[in-house]
Amino acid sequence: MSSTVSAVVFDLGGVLTESPMRAFAAYEADAGLPDGLIRQLNSTDPHTNAWARFERNELDVAGFSAAFEAEAAAAGHRVDAARVLDALRGELRPEMVAAVRRLREAGLPLGMVSNNVAPMERTGPLGELLGLFDAVVESSVEGVRKPEPEIYERALVRLSEAVGRTIEAADCAYLDDLGINLKPARALGFATIKVVDPGAALAELSSLVGFPLDGAA
Repeated sequence: MSSTVSAVVFDLGGVLTESPMRAFAAYEADAGLPDGLIRQLNSTDPHTNAWARFERNELDVAGFSAAFEAEAAAAGHRVDAARVLDALRGELRPEMVAAVRRLREAGLPLGMVSNNVAPMERTGPLGELLGLFDAVVESSVEGVRKPEPEIYERALVRLSEAVGRTIEAADCAYLDDLGINLKPARALGFATIKVVDPGAALAELSSLVGFPLDGAA
């Protein structure tokens, strides 16, 4: 295989961990809420709603809970924000973590761009994973979030600083589970991969980096 990228940037939730959308759906079913309600609330006024402000650290947990529950009430439903936040704790996907390790062993610069509501813990399995990355850019720390182009640009700057050479968007593959987050990255010049099935995503990434990421020799 010949490579077409020399660096890789990952999303966390829904890519390296199981998607919170499954947990959202389970809560909706348990609470008798319409299927897809939480996704609908998160996509309404996506730059100014409670979720967006929380991910930019403009709201604390109490402020988010009040605002999110008010948005749900305006849509005609009663939602427990604490249950929604509990759904964000996705398990790591072993095959994706193994691929990150293989990329690290091969010497490729690695970045992560994550929309989150609090800085990630640097302990335990997640801390071990984060230690494999040259640059980790978190919305709750930066005050900007995907799909705002600035967060991808910051990732390139941090990655370049970490490895001591300029990393351009055209040098990178970017993996995310949401099309809305892939679109601005693609516009900047990243090669983008939408993660629906992890195995398919790794096969696509393998073709971009020029070596297999599924454990094959």
